[in-house]
Amino acid sequence: MKEKSTSRRDFIKKSALAAAAFSIVPRFVLGGQGYLAPSDHLTKGIIGVGAMGRGHFSYAGTKTVAICDVDTRHLAIAMKQLNDTGVKQLSDFRELIQLPEVDIVHIATPPHWHGIMAAEAARAGKDIWCEKPMTRTIGEGKRVKEAVQQHGRIFRLNTWFRFKDNFYGMAVPVKKIKKLVNSGMLGWPLKVTVSRHTGFDWKFYWVGKENLVPEQVPSELNYDMWLGPAQYKPYNAHRVHQTFRGYWDYDGGGLGDMGQHYLDPIQYFLGKDNESPVSVEVDAPQQHSDAVGTWRRIEYTYADGCKIILDGEGKDKDVPYIDGPNGKLYPGFKSDIPDMERKLATYPEPEEQVVDFVEAVKKRQKFALNEDNGYRSCTLVNMGLASVRLGRSLKFDPEKQLFVDDEAANRLIDQPMRGPWTI
Repeated sequence: MKEKSTSRRDFIKKSALAAAAFSIVPRFVLGGQGYLAPSDHLTKGIIGVGAMGRGHFSYAGTKTVAICDVDTRHLAIAMKQLNDTGVKQLSDFRELIQLPEVDIVHIATPPHWHGIMAAEAARAGKDIWCEKPMTRTIGEGKRVKEAVQQHGRIFRLNTWFRFKDNFYGMAVPVKKIKKLVNSGMLGWPLKVTVSRHTGFDWKFYWVGKENLVPEQVPSELNYDMWLGPAQYKPYNAHRVHQTFRGYWDYDGGGLGDMGQHYLDPIQYFLGKDNESPVSVEVDAPQQHSDAVGTWRRIEYTYADGCKIILDGEGKDKDVPYIDGPNGKLYPGFKSDIPDMERKLATYPEPEEQVVDFVEAVKKRQKFALNEDNGYRSCTLVNMGLASVRLGRSLKFDPEKQLFVDDEAANRLIDQPMRGPWTI
C-alpha cells in the first residue's frame, strides 16, 4: 500500500509539472498559428525595451519570449529585469517578427518605426500591440490598417481611456461621458475644449533644439538602425531615446505624445469612429524644419458642426469641457443641467466593448481600440501636426482621406522613407 501511495503521489506531481510546462507552450508547438488552446499563455516579442517596453513584461496572460533593441544597454537592463536566460535577445526587429514562437509583437519604439513594424508583423501572421501614436503619418496609418485586415490579425493601440480609468480632469471614466452625450441632454452639435484648464497638459517641454552639434555615436547604439526610415541627420543625444519627441522626423512634440490619449476618447463619445473632420484651423508660430515647436490653438470641425478645440496657451480659463446648445459639462463631471446625475441614471448604458486583449486574440474578436478607430483618432493628431508644420489652416476630405487643394499638405500624408525601408 505504501509503495502504491508513493507511486501515485509521484505521478500526480509529475503530471502537475507537465501541465504547468504545457500552459506556456507557444501555439506553434500545438498545431500552428491557427490553433490556441484557451488555457494557454500568449507568447510575445517586444521591440524597443526602453522604459515603455520594459513596463509590459508581465502583462497578464502573456509570456515574453523575445526582446529586440538597437541599444545594447537597453537589452542588458531588460534581461536583468526579466531574469530569464531563455528569452531571445535580438537587434533586428525583422528577426523577432519571424520567430515562430512569438504570437504577439509589441511595438514600443519611437513613432517613426510604428508603421513599418506593425505592417510587417501583420504580414508575418502576428497579432499586434502598438504604442501610441499609431503612426507618424496618415499614409502609414492607412497601410497598417490594410495589412492588419488583409492578414486577419488582431490589433491593439495602447491608449486605454475610451474603456478604462478616470479620464484626466473629468474624474470619471469616458463611459459616463459617452452616456451623457448619447442621452442628448447637452444637445447637438457639441464643442469639446482640451486644455490645462479642463485637465489636459499638452507637454510643451517636448520641443526640439535647433542647430544641434554633431556628437560621437555611443558604442552601444546602432544609430543607423535607430534612424531607419527617417532622413539621415548627424547624431546628437537629444535626438534619441527620451527626447526624440521634439523632432519632426520621429514624432510631433506634445501633440504627438499625448494626442491619442486625449482625442481618441473624444472621437468615441462624439460617435466619430467612422469619420474625420472636414477642416483644421491653426494658430501657431512658424515652425523650424527639424525641431518641433509649440502652438497656441488648433480647431477641428466636423461636417455636422461638432468641434474639438486644442487650447495650447490656456487662453480660455472658465471654458467647459463640453459645450452644447442645451447644457455644459465641466471638469469633475459637473454640469449646469439641473439634477443631471439623477436624470442620467434613467438612460441606457453605452454598448459594451472588448477590452481584454488576451481574450480578443484567443477568440479572434476586434479589440475596443483597433486598426479602424485607432487610425481615425491618429488621423486627428496627424491632421493637426500637418497644419502646425505648414502654418496654415487646411480643408480635409474625410472619404478620400486627403487634404483639399493643398499639394504640400498631401505630401505630408505619404512622406518619403530612407532606403531600403518601405511600408
